[in-house]
Amino acid sequence: MLSAAYMGQRTFTIGGSDEPEPGPGQVAVSVAYTGVCGTDLHIYHGDMDARVTVPAVIGHEMSGRIVVLGDGVEGWSVGDPVTVLPVLSCGHCAACLAGHQHVCSNLVFVGIDAPGSLQQTWIVPAQLLVRLPAGLALMPAALVEPTAVAVHDVRRSGLVAGETAVVVGGGPVGTLIACVAGNAGADVLLVEPDAFRRSVAEGLGLRTIDPSTEDVTAVVADATSGAGAQVAFEVSGAAGGVATAVDVLGVRGRLVMVAIHPKPREVNLHRFFWRELTMVGARLYDRSDFEMAVDLVATGVIPVDTLISRVVPLSEVAAAFDALESGSGVMKVLVDCQAGSA
Repeated sequence: MLSAAYMGQRTFTIGGSDEPEPGPGQVAVSVAYTGVCGTDLHIYHGDMDARVTVPAVIGHEMSGRIVVLGDGVEGWSVGDPVTVLPVLSCGHCAACLAGHQHVCSNLVFVGIDAPGSLQQTWIVPAQLLVRLPAGLALMPAALVEPTAVAVHDVRRSGLVAGETAVVVGGGPVGTLIACVAGNAGADVLLVEPDAFRRSVAEGLGLRTIDPSTEDVTAVVADATSGAGAQVAFEVSGAAGGVATAVDVLGVRGRLVMVAIHPKPREVNLHRFFWRELTMVGARLYDRSDFEMAVDLVATGVIPVDTLISRVVPLSEVAAAFDALESGSGVMKVLVDCQAGSA
């Protein structure tokens, strides 16, 4: 059984071991594909070494099939296609008791704080399994997790059909948010300076704005007859993105902070006062978000195949991170975990 272990800044080691056996309440999953996300890239850069215990098998965007059931596992069968909700909550903190287990004060995020899916066989608690439809191919199914992020973000916004939503940042998550918002009936505008990412979004039928050549606020004002957007999603992680997301909002507009900002940003609080704006955070997701994401991917509402730019074998996992880091002609990069010995 092969696995890819993060060993420190920009270093992975491919190693072999005996097939692991699940304990009581656990299952062994044969991992088909693992997606690489922005958080994984932060780990690769060494930015999260204070949190990640080296050597670390990371990865949490995945699809696969159950191969072994541990004692006491019911409701599942060998061969079932699954993905994993990578959130282990304590169940007794204030957040959990209030029903917000996904922002548990003692949260263990599987794939960061516990071993993840960049391995051929992954042992996970059965309680984290999310069922996939039999007809859904495992490659697109690997994008259920980032789609669940988008579903949660849109739910947090309170978006309703007919509203105008501006998504600032057209990477994979931003594009998924735009697709989910559009499916909910919103008029969506996607702000993205990279020509390749704009071309992908436009191929999905999304309207884009190039902030390097267009006045974003003016374009949004024109599209809304001067009223401004009801919702803005900040997905860029840049200071300029925050300013843009605030500026495009109309009276009583809602700003959803999606991106992880590594340091405090300046925010135009006068505009918040003047227009009675609201800002909400959107950190992770819950099971209902995952289940909706499965349905959106399985029914083709979210055209995830279009977002997959490259697939590399597990034995070349560093190439997946390098491709994502380059940002050149790349949206989503997947690791084929069963091709690791190629």
